Amino acid sequence: MKLKILKNNNLFGAKHGFFTRLGGESKGIYKGLNCGLGSMDNKKIIHRNRVLVANSMGISQSRLVFVHQIHSSDVITIKNKIHTSPVKGDALVTANKKIALSILTADCQPVLFLDKKNGIIGAAHAGWKGAFTGILQNTIKSMKAIGSEPDHISVTIGPSISQKNYEVGPEFFDTLCKDYKYNEKFFFKGNKDRFHFDLIGYSIYQIKKSGVRKVNYVDSCTYENPDLYFSYRRSVHKSEPDYGRMISTIMLED
Repeated sequence: MKLKILKNNNLFGAKHGFFTRLGGESKGIYKGLNCGLGSMDNKKIIHRNRVLVANSMGISQSRLVFVHQIHSSDVITIKNKIHTSPVKGDALVTANKKIALSILTADCQPVLFLDKKNGIIGAAHAGWKGAFTGILQNTIKSMKAIGSEPDHISVTIGPSISQKNYEVGPEFFDTLCKDYKYNEKFFFKGNKDRFHFDLIGYSIYQIKKSGVRKVNYVDSCTYENPDLYFSYRRSVHKSEPDYGRMISTIMLED
């Protein structure tokens, strides 16, 4: 099956793609384009899937650069040296035209950044914890540190879990709202003591607080589209032993 790749006009001027699960060689619960080495899928097949992604980007697999994601606010800036093993963190920035920054997700947000004028890109993995502790603001700060300007940064949030499917408990609400009353606007009340969290709206708010105005998102929920996306939360609700990961990637055009 042919790969299905979502692109966004906000990132015009960069090679990029929010890859769905369609295509690829994985089987069973990982069926399709599982690119997550953290899953229990066959590692040889995962590498073959990554080769398919690299081919679609017009590069070799070795030029797909990853970070070892840990739900942090840590950003890795890549200049010329490329680490053979991913460094721990949750975002990457670079002005290097020879590499593609890559993020893996399965409900969390893949967030791609482009400053076309200054030739700088970024990619972030932003779940609630990363967004709350500053991964998006830190990505923008790291881009600024190597010559970017907020007025020239465009940001797109890729497919992730929608608010109606992101049910959380009162302790989650308290964590985000106890000291930040404004955050209450990103929740609506669910059944009994439950809430539903607007991760995308919250992240757009964080991005705009950093001075970036050109931000949009792909309006497609990972949880409710099993044919298109892997979903951690869906796998839990279906009592599946594991789940695949989608890849999102961006690189500067020559």
